[in-house]
Amino acid sequence: MSRLRVFDETDPAAPRFVSEDRAAMAAELREIGVRFEQWAASQPVAPGATPELVMAAYRADIDRLVAENGFKTVDVVSIAPDSPQREAMRRKFLDEHFHNEDEVRFFVAGSGLFSLHVNGKVYEIRCEQGDLIGVPDGTRHWFDMGPAPSFIAIRFFTEPDGWVGHFTGTDIAKRFPRYERGQGG
Repeated sequence: MSRLRVFDETDPAAPRFVSEDRAAMAAELREIGVRFEQWAASQPVAPGATPELVMAAYRADIDRLVAENGFKTVDVVSIAPDSPQREAMRRKFLDEHFHNEDEVRFFVAGSGLFSLHVNGKVYEIRCEQGDLIGVPDGTRHWFDMGPAPSFIAIRFFTEPDGWVGHFTGTDIAKRFPRYERGQGG
């Protein structure tokens, strides 16, 4: 189940806000400019579906978001627990960074944990199947897919280079819990 926890940046042990209600999550995240919404497929998406079939199942929402935000590239990324690149991919996103464009992801399947560092707080968002998150450009954050990642996501980009992270060099991400799928992470 999707969940939002909000912490003071100095206290990763005691969340100040916790909710699994998607409407409450969206309202709380909207306060910091983060988009959080849910999409439903227009047709079934079977495991192993091609990127074209995945995007076809969400075409109306994809087209709406592209028109609203001017995205130039939309793709599908998939990672399985047995992927030989899983550890390297996980490490790539674990340290605090920001982008010069919005980071927008839709979870077709599986889950992951976005942590946003905004105004002295850490907003920890567990995204699950059906969740779309839009993190505004310049927002410091990190992402954890867990030690056995399993997800399919649709990604949206305005820059031709795709994902470009600017790392802050802080250790804040190491002080907060990592994502352990299926263990309340």
